Amino acid sequence: MTETDVQAPAERIEITKIREQFPDAILEVNEFRGDTRITVRREQIVEILTLLRDDPDLHFNFFSECLGVDYLNVDDESYILGKPHRFEVVYNLYSLHDPRTGKGRNQRIFIKVGVPEEDPVVPSVTEVYPGANFPEREIYDMFGIRFSGHPDLRRILMADDWVGHPQRKDYPLGGERVQFPDGKYGPAVGDRMVQHPGESFFGKTASEIGDID
Repeated sequence: MTETDVQAPAERIEITKIREQFPDAILEVNEFRGDTRITVRREQIVEILTLLRDDPDLHFNFFSECLGVDYLNVDDESYILGKPHRFEVVYNLYSLHDPRTGKGRNQRIFIKVGVPEEDPVVPSVTEVYPGANFPEREIYDMFGIRFSGHPDLRRILMADDWVGHPQRKDYPLGGERVQFPDGKYGPAVGDRMVQHPGESFFGKTASEIGDID
């Protein structure tokens, strides 16, 4: 058998469909352990997810999740780990069945968009998948990535007056003041209770309060 006899693996139909509809949208394709990850231009994410949902050959009708990633190298904050951007948003989609045949399709795909630190904005996909509402709010809360067009973009886990975004790799670590039923506070950080650098406290930030005795 010669090299010309060896055929390259067939391209996944999802990749072919995206290339046909949006010729310049795909930036990178990565295959690992049976999963396909396609990085696309963030400004086209709504149109691409609409294609994946509505095309009868694809029918990715189940929105599993979307999540944020921070590639900052904390040992050298000027260096991003192998990426031209600091953040990513990853969309996990699943095609449950082929509506034309009623048979299970059972296909999963990951779509990713790069998000630069200096412009952390991605179009919301809530109009395509309403289930993206709370996950986008969580990404905004934890990473500070804003979703333009989101119907109710506000914090979902942290207090409204919380300072910063706790899942960013450069977010300062510290103790959190927790009151237990017996009136005691803990866990302590060292000998004194120290307010978390970003924790809200009766509407004030740590810089306004100082250490708590």
